[in-house]
Amino acid sequence: MHEDLRRRALESGKTLSNKAKSKQSSRGSSRGNSAPNSRSASRIQSRDGSDDEDFDKGNLSDDTTQSINSIDALLETDDINEQTSDAARQELNDVISELLDRKGSSHKSREDALTTYVKCLTSHYLAEVLYGRVQDLLVAFGRSIKAETSEKETTLALRAMALTAITFADGSIYDTVAPSLKRTISDSRSTSVKAAAIYTIGICVSFGGAGDEEILDVMTFFLEIASSDGAFIDADDSAEVVTAALNTYGFLATQVEDIEQESEDAIATFLDQLDADDIKVQVSAGENIALLYEKCYTPREEDDESSSSSDEEIIPEDELPHDRPHVRSYLVKRYNPYHNTHEVIDKVTALASLSTKSMNRRDKKALHQSFASIALTVQDPRLGLQSNNASKMVVRVHREGEMRVDKWWKLMRLNAIRRLLGGGFVNHYFEGNKQVLDALPMIMRGIGSSGMPSPRKMAGHNHKAQKGKYRDVRRFVSGDLTAS
Repeated sequence: MHEDLRRRALESGKTLSNKAKSKQSSRGSSRGNSAPNSRSASRIQSRDGSDDEDFDKGNLSDDTTQSINSIDALLETDDINEQTSDAARQELNDVISELLDRKGSSHKSREDALTTYVKCLTSHYLAEVLYGRVQDLLVAFGRSIKAETSEKETTLALRAMALTAITFADGSIYDTVAPSLKRTISDSRSTSVKAAAIYTIGICVSFGGAGDEEILDVMTFFLEIASSDGAFIDADDSAEVVTAALNTYGFLATQVEDIEQESEDAIATFLDQLDADDIKVQVSAGENIALLYEKCYTPREEDDESSSSSDEEIIPEDELPHDRPHVRSYLVKRYNPYHNTHEVIDKVTALASLSTKSMNRRDKKALHQSFASIALTVQDPRLGLQSNNASKMVVRVHREGEMRVDKWWKLMRLNAIRRLLGGGFVNHYFEGNKQVLDALPMIMRGIGSSGMPSPRKMAGHNHKAQKGKYRDVRRFVSGDLTAS
């Protein structure tokens, strides 16, 4: 059964390397206990309805980088893009015509066209421009990916495909692109292309209409890549590929409600990767461990037996999911994510204080801060994401919305979307990309309300944030223009 699952994931029929075979586990046999329900619409749903909290504890700093210590400067300010949405809309219309007319085009002209397409869709939410053209665009991107004429054209086509999926809500995107992406991950000659394809399939499976069964299959595929140090897809010891697989596994895991059956084997794989030589691999593996421990606790429900167990923690009612009124205000431990938590604590704690001369000061600091937070979560998963800056990590959208990054699932989703949209993340939120809004719910303020200004603009001022309204007070545009 496990071999069949692996062949389906790769869709290439190739045999496994000896290294991959040596690391096989029995995770495939546990999958039958899951009961996934496929969905045809945009897959990502928020785990919490909103974050109705006080935001006067601080803001995301402008000089941050991707990690739990400091998230990339997502919300740099209100002037992220010089190009207006109208100009980007016209430029996107023009470049789509060029992309769909490939006759006589060179790989250099296609690179230029793809660069423009990526720039336009990154900078603004332009779903209406894609209406009626999505399938043709996917075919055009697929040709560039399959031909792999140049690494630049291929990686741009992969990013263009992911941007299309996150911009336009179309439940058939994943089925359309999955075979091509899996072949690329397996057979590409470039590790950079393999890594880009891994990130792209993660976005497409999340926003392109895949169901829970497909998500779990892709997660198993990524676990095989990580457990074999990349050998499973002929990328032996590629830190870039293994990091991509780990990051995307974590992103997809935030979307699976019950991950109990997968947790044991996954954490075993992540523990192995804590011994890697690359800090990005170590941190990505550690963050996945923290996420899986966080997920073993869920809010108490009415049909749970009454108990005064120490595994419970009272949560304010206004922090509970608004779409689940039957949930009571307790966190309850549902299962043991790993059979030997003491081993996990020992390893992550050791990395939180690792002293070695072979690592530069910046990497050592990042490693220590990351694993100090990871260790806190493993010791008590009810804490969520805690670090020196965690209580101050607030994502802001211009003056219109805020979200505290106090849970690992929020961080995983934020990093995945930031990786794709970069600074344009703010405009996609502000301009109403429902897929992004559903993935990362924020408190949205009414247009014209006084929100929190940029940290750079409030320097020297004692500013106290006002409490926001739920994002429902604003009107947002859906990319699914067919649903009307």
